[in-house]
Amino acid sequence: QVQLVESGGGLVQPGGSAKLSCAASENIFNFNTMRWYRQVPGLEREFVASINVGGKTQYAESVKGRFTISRDGAKKTMYLQMTSLKPEDTAVYCCYANILSKHYWGQGTQVTVSP
Repeated sequence: QVQLVESGGGLVQPGGSAKLSCAASENIFNFNTMRWYRQVPGLEREFVASINVGGKTQYAESVKGRFTISRDGAKKTMYLQMTSLKPEDTAVYCCYANILSKHYWGQGTQVTVSP
């Protein structure tokens, strides 16, 4: 069973930075796509960023220019570098990966942007 474990969340001041990690239990190049989503209680889960097996990246408009998705195959880890954080970035951030029709989710890590 594939496991994804996020880390790196916490309390960050507005304008600050944070880096999230998503460690996979297997070779991340087995995944067709890896993504970051975020969710605020009471709201729908929101796509944040994705990276496919070829390295192509995509971002939500709300984070373009501020967030960067990347990966390290040797460490079997995907990252989300977040800069210029805003209070509205506060959410639980979850990583996702798929191998064809099989979908895998991490448990999420809380990011709170507040003075």
